[in-house]
Amino acid sequence: MRRYWFCNPFAGHFVGMHVHGGQYNIGGFDGKVKFLNTDFRKLDDSRYQGWFAGAGVSYGYSWILGKHWNLEAEIGFGWSYTRYDRYPCAKCGDKLEDNQVHNYVGPTKAALNIVYVF
Repeated sequence: MRRYWFCNPFAGHFVGMHVHGGQYNIGGFDGKVKFLNTDFRKLDDSRYQGWFAGAGVSYGYSWILGKHWNLEAEIGFGWSYTRYDRYPCAKCGDKLEDNQVHNYVGPTKAALNIVYVF
């Protein structure tokens, strides 16, 4: 993560860049929404297992609470690339799809941080 502070470091408005990645195994609940090319309704009757990686940009604000303590709020927008295998239900079954690809563009970060400044 890299940040650019508009005024003083660790105080006020900032913009940043972030990278993210990880593994997931998700399914068995009704997402009830289709959002930015991602259909969360498919999680009701399928399980997805795979990995993801991506990057984005963010904007935030930091409030000074005391000599060493700050409160930050941050939101980010970016892209995620994912590869997954799909299974027929949340807890069982043979693979239905193998090594599929999905690209996501949209919100990738939301944070409320309590920060200790040395």
